[in-house]
Amino acid sequence: MEEKFDYAKAVAELEAMAAKVEDPSTDLGEIDRCIKRSEELIARCREYLRTVRETIEKLDE
Repeated sequence: MEEKFDYAKAVAELEAMAAKVEDPSTDLGEIDRCIKRSEELIARCREYLRTVRETIEKLDE
Protein backbone atom coordinates (compact mmCIF):
# COMPACT_ATOMS: atom_id res chain seq x y z
CA MET A 1 0.00 0.00 0.00
CA GLU A 2 1.37 3.39 -1.00
CA GLU A 3 1.80 5.92 1.79
CA LYS A 4 -0.12 9.17 1.56
CA PHE A 5 1.87 11.98 -0.06
CA ASP A 6 2.82 14.74 2.37
CA TYR A 7 3.12 17.96 0.36
CA ALA A 8 4.49 20.03 3.27
CA LYS A 9 7.15 17.42 3.99
CA ALA A 10 8.16 17.33 0.33
CA VAL A 11 8.48 21.13 0.20
CA ALA A 12 10.60 21.08 3.37
CA GLU A 13 12.86 18.43 1.85
CA LEU A 14 13.21 20.50 -1.34
CA GLU A 15 14.15 23.56 0.70
CA ALA A 16 16.76 21.57 2.63
CA MET A 17 18.24 20.22 -0.60
CA ALA A 18 18.38 23.73 -2.11
CA ALA A 19 20.37 24.92 0.89
CA LYS A 20 22.69 21.91 0.59
CA VAL A 21 23.27 22.53 -3.14
CA GLU A 22 24.05 26.20 -2.47
CA ASP A 23 26.66 25.26 0.15
CA PRO A 24 30.11 25.40 -1.47
CA SER A 25 31.32 22.48 0.65
CA THR A 26 28.78 20.06 -0.89
CA ASP A 27 30.50 17.62 -3.26
CA LEU A 28 29.31 17.00 -6.81
CA GLY A 29 28.04 13.51 -6.05
CA GLU A 30 25.74 14.85 -3.35
CA ILE A 31 24.56 17.64 -5.64
CA ASP A 32 23.73 15.04 -8.30
CA ARG A 33 21.71 13.00 -5.77
CA CYS A 34 19.88 16.15 -4.66
CA ILE A 35 18.99 17.04 -8.24
CA LYS A 36 17.63 13.57 -8.96
CA ARG A 37 15.61 13.49 -5.74
CA SER A 38 14.29 17.01 -6.32
CA GLU A 39 13.07 16.00 -9.79
CA GLU A 40 11.09 13.16 -8.19
CA LEU A 41 9.65 15.41 -5.49
CA ILE A 42 8.72 18.18 -7.93
CA ALA A 43 6.87 15.67 -10.12
CA ARG A 44 4.97 14.35 -7.08
CA CYS A 45 4.15 17.89 -5.90
CA ARG A 46 2.83 18.82 -9.34
CA GLU A 47 0.65 15.71 -9.46
CA TYR A 48 -0.64 16.39 -5.96
CA LEU A 49 -1.50 20.02 -6.82
CA ARG A 50 -3.16 18.93 -10.08
CA THR A 51 -5.32 16.46 -8.15
CA VAL A 52 -6.27 19.07 -5.56
CA ARG A 53 -7.17 21.58 -8.29
CA GLU A 54 -9.35 18.98 -10.06
CA THR A 55 -11.09 18.14 -6.78
CA ILE A 56 -11.81 21.81 -6.10
CA GLU A 57 -13.12 22.33 -9.63
CA LYS A 58 -15.49 19.38 -9.20
CA LEU A 59 -16.77 20.86 -5.94
CA ASP A 60 -17.43 24.19 -7.66
CA GLU A 61 -19.66 22.54 -10.28
